[in-house]
Amino acid sequence: MNDTNAPRFTPQGLQPTPEQTAIQLAQNKVVLIDANAGAAKTTTLAIRIGEALARKLAPEQILALTFTPEARDVMRQRLREVGIPHATAARIAVLTFEDFAGQMLARGDVDDVQPCPHVRQLRKYALQAIARAGERYAGSVDGLDLRTHNIALSQFLDFQLTLKATMALEADVECMGVEDAAELLNVPVTDYLVTMEYERLRLGSGEGAQFRGPFDATYDLACALGADGAGADDLPAYRVVVCDELHDLNEATFRILNALIAQPQCFFVGAGDKDQVIHARLGASDTFLNRRFKEAYPQLVRYPLTHSYRHGPHLAYAMAEFKHKAVDSRLPLHTEIRQAHYAAGAADCAARVVAAIGQWKRDGLPLDGCAVLIRDRHQSIAIENALMQAGIGYRTPEMAGYLQRDEILFLRGMIAIALKDLAAVKSYEVRTAIVEALAIFAEVELSPQKMEQAKYAIGKDPHILGDFFSAYIDREQQGSAQRLVTDTVAYLHGVGPDASAAGVLSAVCERMGLETAARRIFLRPYDASVVARSVAGFVEAAAQSGQTLAQFWQALSAGEAFATRKREREAVLIECVANAKGKEFAHVILPFLETGEFPQPLCARGEEENLFYVAATRAKSRLTLLSPEDTARRSPFIAQMKLASSAAAADAALARNATPPPAAPTRYYLTATFHEKEQVKALGAEYDLTRRAWFVPPGRDLQPFARWLKRV
Repeated sequence: MNDTNAPRFTPQGLQPTPEQTAIQLAQNKVVLIDANAGAAKTTTLAIRIGEALARKLAPEQILALTFTPEARDVMRQRLREVGIPHATAARIAVLTFEDFAGQMLARGDVDDVQPCPHVRQLRKYALQAIARAGERYAGSVDGLDLRTHNIALSQFLDFQLTLKATMALEADVECMGVEDAAELLNVPVTDYLVTMEYERLRLGSGEGAQFRGPFDATYDLACALGADGAGADDLPAYRVVVCDELHDLNEATFRILNALIAQPQCFFVGAGDKDQVIHARLGASDTFLNRRFKEAYPQLVRYPLTHSYRHGPHLAYAMAEFKHKAVDSRLPLHTEIRQAHYAAGAADCAARVVAAIGQWKRDGLPLDGCAVLIRDRHQSIAIENALMQAGIGYRTPEMAGYLQRDEILFLRGMIAIALKDLAAVKSYEVRTAIVEALAIFAEVELSPQKMEQAKYAIGKDPHILGDFFSAYIDREQQGSAQRLVTDTVAYLHGVGPDASAAGVLSAVCERMGLETAARRIFLRPYDASVVARSVAGFVEAAAQSGQTLAQFWQALSAGEAFATRKREREAVLIECVANAKGKEFAHVILPFLETGEFPQPLCARGEEENLFYVAATRAKSRLTLLSPEDTARRSPFIAQMKLASSAAAADAALARNATPPPAAPTRYYLTATFHEKEQVKALGAEYDLTRRAWFVPPGRDLQPFARWLKRV
């Protein structure tokens, strides 16, 4: 470093590490930051923005991009925290890709485009697209399977989102048949055809978008820019662009970013962690960080951010072993890694979860700092039940509690038919959801209008639930699935309230062929397997209870009341790992670390490792790993952490971190007004352009400035 390239921006309240300073001063056109989890990526980018401001760049010439609204808000907060005045920070464009794309497209939209930021707002358009696909292709395309229930709509929207994120719809399929085109794009032919009709509906007859759902603005802008960036001339000419969480890049967002960077005066700094790529279904891939940037910008430079500011050396070194990369921590914090083992069954694992939470509480620590991160939602059944029994409040913000999931709603509906007691479900919304779940898993094909009629009628009068199947199954055209449900309902009518709950549920699952039905209803094998595991977990919970059907039904009502009651201030979080990225918790509990659960054999091993890395690195103070007593059944991920061998080095690092580094020389800011600037300047004060304030440089005598020193 020389005087001409010394830092001009001094962040407030922290001393940048040499790694951060190198990034702050980097002068290359494209800079990539290879950052570890918790390595202060956002703070480092905020410091880089501060340096640009200190070098007299106008705030309006800076763009900060993120992938989620939460990350956008954190970026805005970090700008203020490093010392950029609020008024200056407000002039910097800090936007999600979707926000940015929407703003760019709005300049060219002729008419108002209907915004549909919530998936539920797309339902009517998806139904119209399905109807159009039926009119156009029914009878001429093999394998056309047009369904209109909520699961089918959700799966369709997921598939079309994947096609847009990967820009797959731009593939040249003009000379192909629809079946071949769908195969090329690796999507079911039904969802391909519905997507094409959906896009025709959305984009009108060439006059532009009529409505935009989640990610549509990003996709539309990426299409307008073109693969070669020919449309980039209409983009603003930013001088500095920064981007956080680059590991979430997909083809559409990369195209937008590339168009911005390609402008001659633009300098780019982006931060990401290739080991946090977990959204492959949304087109995320490590190829962007590892290869695509280098291909586009051969002169780029890479800088590391190796130190974690979230957890201490014990977890940092365990993750270094797990991912075979440099990870360190300068925090004087012993992040405990505790292990506990369960004998067999989900209930025993859930009991260990409760014990870990209980110990955390006995240690005097708040429950709202505790998170149970699960591989997927089927694992929450035993945990939710154990927390209910222990009287421990919990929340499932992004993941519905198990009693509200479609497959469980179906089984609740079958119990209600057996007991003639849907009225025990107090919520109208839950009663109608039960009706739809019954239709879905019984594979009763109803038009959207008939479905709504049935839901309304039974929701208002739950006593007529028993007539649902007889009223809506066409006996002359019923298939094998409908015959199964007819026979199963006849069985349920002969079941008494004193029958074993587990026995009845097992019989329903067997008679309905529920696992096979799930494979027909859910197009992705993994999704079907999660539903099957969820059903098995529910039946196991009934068996563990030893209750009769009537008792179990009452227990479900009590459980729903517990789960939906007004929350205490402190509640444990239960969340899927994939939804926890970007968050942190004082105590993370990882249950069901066993073969067949985590890693999942139906999913790519690399992404499973990344999921585990994300899960473990959310912890700040304590990480609890729960695995089987049988060592042969334990997840191999635990052994990959090499906890025993990394502990000694972590102890030494903890001792090192206990001695704080020398304090950075302090700037003393002054309250001098505009009219007093010549006075303080003559005394040796200097001006901080970013903060718009005069200060006394380190080492100067403060006495002459006493009247202007800020009081602390």
